[in-house]
Amino acid sequence: MTGPANKKLAAYSRVITASCFSIQAIGIGMYISYGVFFNPLMDEFGWSRAAISGASSAAFFVSGLFGIIIGRLNDKFGPRILMSIAAIFFGLGFCLMSQVGTLWQLYLIFGLVFGIGLSSVDVITLSTIARWFAKKRGKMTGLVKVGTGAGQFTFTILASFLISGFAWKTAFIFMGSFAFIVLFVIAQFLRRDPKTADYLSVGTIGEQPISQDQGLSFAKALKTHELWLVGMVNLFVVFCLMSILIHIVPHARDIGISPHKAAGILSTIGAVSMLGRFISGTVIDRTGSKRVMTICFGFLLISLVWLTKADALWKLYLFACIYGIAHGGFFTAISPIMVELFGIRAHGSLFGIVVFFGTTGGALGPILTGFLFDMTHSYIAAFYLLLVISCIAFGLLLCLRVRPKIL
Repeated sequence: MTGPANKKLAAYSRVITASCFSIQAIGIGMYISYGVFFNPLMDEFGWSRAAISGASSAAFFVSGLFGIIIGRLNDKFGPRILMSIAAIFFGLGFCLMSQVGTLWQLYLIFGLVFGIGLSSVDVITLSTIARWFAKKRGKMTGLVKVGTGAGQFTFTILASFLISGFAWKTAFIFMGSFAFIVLFVIAQFLRRDPKTADYLSVGTIGEQPISQDQGLSFAKALKTHELWLVGMVNLFVVFCLMSILIHIVPHARDIGISPHKAAGILSTIGAVSMLGRFISGTVIDRTGSKRVMTICFGFLLISLVWLTKADALWKLYLFACIYGIAHGGFFTAISPIMVELFGIRAHGSLFGIVVFFGTTGGALGPILTGFLFDMTHSYIAAFYLLLVISCIAFGLLLCLRVRPKIL
């Protein structure tokens, strides 16, 4: 496609990218900011860390479970209506958190209501990007995932500011209202692929055609061992990543670091992960996703070894810088590696399954980490466990042979 039509297509592809970036920033940023609410909730209700982190794990698990459904619906109906509905759950999830008074309410509101909203973020945005871009799919995926880091950096600081300046209940209401309004508006700009955009009929980005039928069917992909191997790698990786994100602020507080400086560690991870996401996305287009994930494992293992000895503020900030690269790279590589293996024919559905593996690990990780802390009154045992699990995940990745399956 050439001429004015191609210019319109290129212009709308930028709208799609900006929309997906913003959804990532708001959705994941709000979820990660939950770690900043740990201490206010403990002070208010006397709940244990395991109990509070359990709600985060529940939300993550629910997001993966519903992500499978969202993936199938996204392949069939497109992202606009699904994201509009998700915006309602995001808003309700945070606004209703201001009214919690018991653990069952915490799990119902944050674990279920917010978790349903969270299920839309990765599946909708990354599947949409995969369908809109072929020539620079890795780079554009990385660019969209930069939104996660931007949101993590912004919303942790925002939550800390609102809690200190007003109260934790006010913080939840403000952030929930903001999320609903902005996400609902953004959803109206989403289109499943170039052919479904109102004035576009040919899916060409950078003069490379996008065939929406390229790749394995959902049924055939389910029979491949590669799908389940990628799923297990994602399970173990996200087990580690989410444990760090949820517990790094409480760990910093335990060794005497002030609330704002502790939140700054989480924000640093978000800021550095933005660099990791963009670089990894660009490198994926040149070398493939498996090589990028291998490099990320190197950064992850080094950072975890360092974390077991990090007992000062500067050491935790150095950890955040090393770990942030790995964190950003892992979350960027999962969607492209699915395209490399299975094509985009059933990308939403297959990606939803792999995301569910990840959310299962992400749900278990923070709970077990909190449990080990409650048992030992220290995070050291948990950090060593994360190191072992990371080694297992790395071994599974090395067993994966990435060869396109597009028959």
